[in-house]
Amino acid sequence: MHTIVEYPSSQHQAEGLADEVAAQLAQSLADKGRATLAVPGGTTPGAFLTALSKAEIDWAHVSVLLTDERFVAEQDSRSNMRLLRETLARNAASAATFVSLYAPAEFPESVLGEIAQAVEAVLPIDVCVLGMGADMHIASLFPEGDRLSEALASDCSSVLLPMRAKGAIEPRLTLTAPVLGAAKHLHLLIRGAEKVEAISRATVEPSIENAPVKLLLERPNLTIHIADGELT
Repeated sequence: MHTIVEYPSSQHQAEGLADEVAAQLAQSLADKGRATLAVPGGTTPGAFLTALSKAEIDWAHVSVLLTDERFVAEQDSRSNMRLLRETLARNAASAATFVSLYAPAEFPESVLGEIAQAVEAVLPIDVCVLGMGADMHIASLFPEGDRLSEALASDCSSVLLPMRAKGAIEPRLTLTAPVLGAAKHLHLLIRGAEKVEAISRATVEPSIENAPVKLLLERPNLTIHIADGELT
């Protein structure tokens, strides 16, 4: 069963999660000389990523990728990679290798092969940090996403899939369930009462397609980090 850690504030959460992730990356570096970190996009993880950027580990041997990306150029204000470069890709962590989930094209399908090849080169993931939406999605595994069933399948052979969903302005690229589930360490970053309530709903929701976060909830290597809300 997963572990739950509750913090008195979002800043404590950011710093505590950063310390734990840095320690796990350092252990992977010691064990095999390299490490791969996957992190979420959006604004919620910003403080965590900034705190992590200051960790004194061997970043030159760490590969960093996003769990999902909006299919927009890095210069676009909605680009997750842009946010990543403004938070994590600074200080000590600027020495890491950052793997992009975008290449110039009209549609993600046109460049899926080359992006997937770059992702495959840094797998498996050692430490994976995910956020969750109030609709219980993780990465870009959205309820009612057009390729959700394929992406959630345990035998999905693709490491990366395009995803389109109601409410998503642009197409996304997302890591698939087998890739996320194969991570050695899993962390779920939860902030606010609305998302804490969503976690509670997910535990009793019978269908993983209605609550993709269920992919993680039974995994013993998952830690849920909660701030600004209490899980009952």
